[in-house]
Amino acid sequence: MSKGTGAQPTPFVEIARADWAALASATEAPLTAEELSHIRGLGDFLDLDEMREVYLPLSRLLNLYVAETQKLHGVTSNFLGERAGRTPFIIGVAGSVAVGKSTVSRVLRELLGRWDGTPNVALVTTDGFLYPNAELEARGIMHRKGFPESYDRMALLQFVADVKSGLPQVSAPVYSHLFYDIMPGERILIESPDVLIVEGLNVLQQPGPGQTLALSDYFDFKIYVDAEPADIKNWFLARFRKLRESAFTNPDSYFHRYSQVPFEDALQRANEIWETINLPNLLENIQPTRSRATLVLKKGANHLVEKVLLRKI
Repeated sequence: MSKGTGAQPTPFVEIARADWAALASATEAPLTAEELSHIRGLGDFLDLDEMREVYLPLSRLLNLYVAETQKLHGVTSNFLGERAGRTPFIIGVAGSVAVGKSTVSRVLRELLGRWDGTPNVALVTTDGFLYPNAELEARGIMHRKGFPESYDRMALLQFVADVKSGLPQVSAPVYSHLFYDIMPGERILIESPDVLIVEGLNVLQQPGPGQTLALSDYFDFKIYVDAEPADIKNWFLARFRKLRESAFTNPDSYFHRYSQVPFEDALQRANEIWETINLPNLLENIQPTRSRATLVLKKGANHLVEKVLLRKI
C-alpha cells in the first residue's frame, strides 16, 4: 500500500492489484465462468481471475461494512432509547458511460448475496429516473440526456430515502434501452433489501437546485469506476459497433437507423455522441465526483482493474 504521490493531498490509500487480491486469497470463488458470462456487460471484460482478485475482496469488505454499520445503528438506537429497526445498507456505484459500472454492480449483487448477513441484495439503475423523452423534448434538453438536469432528482431522492427508512415496499420506474425511454406504467418493486445498490452516472453529485440533501447522503458506501477518458472512448465505440450488429438490428430499437446506414457513417455519429455528449458530461459532472467516493476502481486500457483506492480519511 502507498499513499498518493502527487503534490495534492489525497484521502485515499492506493492498493496495488496483487496486494488487493491477497485479501481474499483463502476465499473460494462462488461464481462460475458461465454465471459471469450472464453478468458481464457488452464490451466489458470479466473473467474468473478478475472476479477472484478484484470483486471477491471488495464484496467481503462490503459485507464487513454492512455488519459494522448495523452494529453502530443498534448501539445508537439503544443510546437514544429507541427500538432498533432494520436499516438497508445502500451502495452507490458511479462512473462514465461505457466504463463498466453496470457489470461492477451486477457482480457485486451476486457476490454479496452469497455472504452471511446479506442474502437479499437489490439493484436499481438511475436510468429509470430519467425524464421521459417527451418531457426532455419539451424542456429542450433531449441532447443532454444523461446530464444531471435530465433526471427527476427529487423522485430519485425520495425513492432512496424511502428504502433507507425501512419501508417494506418501494417501487421505481422502468427504463428500456431498446426503446431508449421510460416505459409507461411499468415499475420495479424493491422489498426490504439487506443491501440496495444504486448505479448511475451522477449518483455521487452534490445536492441539485432547491435540494438540501444529496442522493449520496443516503449511501453507506460509494464506489467510483475510473479510467482514462481516451480508454473509455475506445470502449464506447467498441460497444457501439457490437450493438450495431446486435440490438440495433431490431426494428423496434430507437437506434435501428444506425444498423441501416454505412458503417463509416454510423461510427462517425458515435464519435459525435461521445465528443458532444458523453465526454462533456464525464468531464463536467461525473469525474469531479470521484473524490467523494469511498473506494475507486482504477481500470487500465484493457478494462482490467489495475489498482484500488480506498478512502482512509
